Amino acid sequence: MGAGTDATTLHHALVSSLQPQVAAVFFASAACTLALAVLLGSMRLRPPWWCACAVCEAYLTASWTGEFDNLCDWFAHLLRREPGRTVHVHVLGNVLTANPATVEHMLRGRFDNYPKGAPFSAILADFLGRGIFNVDGDAWLFQRKLAAAELAAPAIRAFAASVVASELRCRLIPLLHSASAAGQSGAEKLLDLQDVFRRFAFDCICRISFGLDPGCLELSLPMSAFADAFDTASMLSARRATAPMHVLWKLKRLLNIGDERELRDAIGLVDDLAAEVIRQRRKLGSAISGDDLLSRFMGSINDDKYLRDIVVSFMLAGRDTVASALTAFFLLLSDHPHVGDAIRHEVSRVSGERSDGQQPTIAASDTLKDMHYVHAALHECMRLFPPVQFDSKFAAGEDTLPDGTPVARGTRVTYHAYAMGRMESVWGADCAEFRPERWLRGGRFVPESPYRYPVFQGGVRVCIGKELAIMEMKSAIVAVVQSFDIETVGRSSRRPKFAPGLTATFAGGVPVRVRQRARSRCPPG
Repeated sequence: MGAGTDATTLHHALVSSLQPQVAAVFFASAACTLALAVLLGSMRLRPPWWCACAVCEAYLTASWTGEFDNLCDWFAHLLRREPGRTVHVHVLGNVLTANPATVEHMLRGRFDNYPKGAPFSAILADFLGRGIFNVDGDAWLFQRKLAAAELAAPAIRAFAASVVASELRCRLIPLLHSASAAGQSGAEKLLDLQDVFRRFAFDCICRISFGLDPGCLELSLPMSAFADAFDTASMLSARRATAPMHVLWKLKRLLNIGDERELRDAIGLVDDLAAEVIRQRRKLGSAISGDDLLSRFMGSINDDKYLRDIVVSFMLAGRDTVASALTAFFLLLSDHPHVGDAIRHEVSRVSGERSDGQQPTIAASDTLKDMHYVHAALHECMRLFPPVQFDSKFAAGEDTLPDGTPVARGTRVTYHAYAMGRMESVWGADCAEFRPERWLRGGRFVPESPYRYPVFQGGVRVCIGKELAIMEMKSAIVAVVQSFDIETVGRSSRRPKFAPGLTATFAGGVPVRVRQRARSRCPPG
């Protein structure tokens, strides 16, 4: 009797202990069966995003990587072979174009039908909030008018020029001299030029935007936590756009896992610093007298979160684009040293100073305007390597593009500036060559239509920070080219490899060897 009771008790205990595991097995089996049924059903029903065409299959399987290093190069290849220079990637719901007539149609002719759109805004909403690059309509118009008025003010232009000159004279040029001296002493020091220019541009834009000096160009110090967080937020926000179904990143954000958790942490750091800077400025009240953008915007905006969104948006545009263009410029210059010789000749002629590097010129804005070859070389660089390789809008209503492509409401339409720079139909048979002379007529710079060259957009959305960015880039080019020869190591402009991001970034950086030119000496601090 006792033995039977023990056996019964043991049996019940085993059953009780196994019940949760059995239930879990049955639940998992049911979930897998349901998922399989949904998958098979979706394959039979062929949902809207499904497509078996050659382009979509190549995108989904990444088979294009067998021939191309970069997605942008594959897209350029696809666009070149299409008569209308337009292709539809159905799985992305994306019409891509490299047709100047279509770009003009989007940015001028039917501007109202091609806003940034809610899908784009959702991707960057956590990072840029209601900043100018992430809104449409009245919010966009208000910020554009406000920013255009401030950026055109002589005081802020003079302030920006003084910040750039200070960064060049006190940090960038001495840093390059140090790297060059180390090489001459036998302890060769390679610099990652992309990292150097990102630090330079971040220091400049932080001082111009916030009146804050993070000191990133002091290479003896680690990159600031703010700059690291800014990089991470930019990279991971861009990664959202590559997902075939946005529900994937939205689900990860809801669960706070993976990339989305890292993105939330990075944005939190950016928010904390921005909030503290704004709080300190508010505390000063009427004592505020700075020429930075934050100080000037605070007179018109009382909402601190809105203020943060606006200033962070300008920081993103002012840092990443400038750093990308300068990195690409010196990558091209390393492969085309004769362009450097021509720049030194022009600097010497215009400034009246020797171009042997004896004393690098920190050129004044008026002097920079007379340097037409430098201007042409910079524009030619951005033709081949636009800092923002493509820009997307979402059709508010049905439309037909100039090449006859039908566009349904809600379709993402993208003009691809990188591909356009490599189109024979746009730039001629020598489109792959780096040739600044194509921009000169009688020795003077002649601009192209913004719809053939949409690096700064066009129409009513043309970049309002264009002149400030060009001033910063030309100042850096003139100062560096006079004193140094920059030689890339293991990198070439002829076969670049890009990393994902909101702006064009070279994968693995751009290691360079810095050589001081003859009779050059370090400028006074």
